[in-house]
Amino acid sequence: MRHTIRDMKFVELSYKIIDQKTGNILIATEYPISYVHGANDILAPEVLDDLKGKSKGDVVEVAIDCNKLYGPRDEGLVFTDRIEKVPKKYHKVGTTIIMENENGTTRNFIVTRIDDKTLTVDGNNPLCGRNVIFMLEILNVRDATDEEINAGGTVALSPAIEAANMIPI
Repeated sequence: MRHTIRDMKFVELSYKIIDQKTGNILIATEYPISYVHGANDILAPEVLDDLKGKSKGDVVEVAIDCNKLYGPRDEGLVFTDRIEKVPKKYHKVGTTIIMENENGTTRNFIVTRIDDKTLTVDGNNPLCGRNVIFMLEILNVRDATDEEINAGGTVALSPAIEAANMIPI
């Protein structure tokens, strides 16, 4: 019996996010993600809609305007400081730094540039301002267990994506 994606089905998939303009792969899962369809909303509604009725082995491509998800790029969230003022543990491009404002609100900043004198961080989501193709490959579809449904669905993210808070849609 071939399972198709519908509510209360456990779904395991991998995905790539491809920049429409350049064709470059911006993000790719290192490990599959999994969820219970209809029990949690880790993906955008239009992506969930496109997954309905699909089965193991299917590949789904969804065009996404990231401005609708994250808003336009805000250059006020880009900061450059003298490198000696920044702790050495952050002296690597791609490092995520969690910063807190005076109200206690946190935001992830990513180190985007380092030279001999300065270090630059960017608080914009790496996908904002882009149009992308979200390419999902369905690896498994099965009946969800009661435990998975009651927990709101099991979500397994790659450590890198989870740490960077980069599940985009």
